[in-house]
Amino acid sequence: MRIAVLSETDGAETRVSATPETVKKYKTLGADVVVQAGAGAKAGIPDAEFEAAGASVAASAAEALKDADVILKVRRPAEGELSGAKPGALVIAIMDPYGQDAALKALADAKVSAFSMELMPRITRAQVMDVLSSQANLAGYRAVIDATAEYGRAIPMMMTAAGTVPAARIFVMGAGVAGLQAVATARRLGAVVTATDVRPAAKEQVESLGAKFIAVEDEEFKQAETAGGYAKEMSAEYRAKQAELVTSHIAKQDIVITTALIPGRPAPKLITRAMVESMKPGSVIVDLAVERGGNVELAQAGQVVDHNGVKIVGHLNVPGRLAATASSLYAKNLYAFVETLVNKDTKELAVKWDDELVKATCLTRDGAIVHTAFQPTA
Repeated sequence: MRIAVLSETDGAETRVSATPETVKKYKTLGADVVVQAGAGAKAGIPDAEFEAAGASVAASAAEALKDADVILKVRRPAEGELSGAKPGALVIAIMDPYGQDAALKALADAKVSAFSMELMPRITRAQVMDVLSSQANLAGYRAVIDATAEYGRAIPMMMTAAGTVPAARIFVMGAGVAGLQAVATARRLGAVVTATDVRPAAKEQVESLGAKFIAVEDEEFKQAETAGGYAKEMSAEYRAKQAELVTSHIAKQDIVITTALIPGRPAPKLITRAMVESMKPGSVIVDLAVERGGNVELAQAGQVVDHNGVKIVGHLNVPGRLAATASSLYAKNLYAFVETLVNKDTKELAVKWDDELVKATCLTRDGAIVHTAFQPTA
């Protein structure tokens, strides 16, 4: 069994899909691991460390791909990147499949079995494989750090001989994994923290971290969660009531962090131009949903926008701003999944195609798109 670890072709991607730690684990599964030269450079992992862990280093992607049974990536392979991959090889990555019909067809045409890690079901046995959670956790932490760097004042209350410095007020919109980590990080820094979410379960989680929960708690709010634990899209009436509450709250905040995403949909707009303009100069907004269209009306992907003195931070690939840690967690997520695809006795690949993890994540197989959510309509 041969596992190939490819470099990322996207210039914004700093993460890598394996670490020396997971290479050693793959070796115990009986795998030969081949890492493309420089794959870990942006995450601070030189080729020599992969070699010391037992991997061989290939000079090119083509060399790494040759005869590989499993191909590991962070992002979906670009067009042509899999030329030379053997038919039936497993390609495992964050595939970002929604609305990517041409890219999925290209994967099918490459005759590979493509697996999308972000489609992993949220069940107990798959928690260790949950890339959305591992990466969102880091994004929430980094959002607070980035906001603090842009904010020209101290975060905690400080009592000094020269006078008292008031604590910064930080408002987190969306209390999923990223939002809760943002709340926890902001609290550790000493801010006065509030948070909002459309899911009722979030209230208790936010309050358990010492923050105050802000929401219109009506009957619709009480039903606003899917069976999978994701936020539902709310009615126009509810959004109007929530916007009214949030509008008055945002005007008093120093830092706002938005984290709201709905799988397969553009990010919901939470902050309008008028809300931005109601904030004091020197305030900061961090939009973690900017790659999906953004929660903030004036946010620009990959830029820090200054609008009337309010900074709107729209960094791309926020987990990748902590490349070493993000790579370590992502590589462990991948290993936990790959381990389930290997027969421990024969040390060979033995994919159970009817396993719920495989069925939930497999996009393409035998030249066709097999995932029911992404099959082309006639």
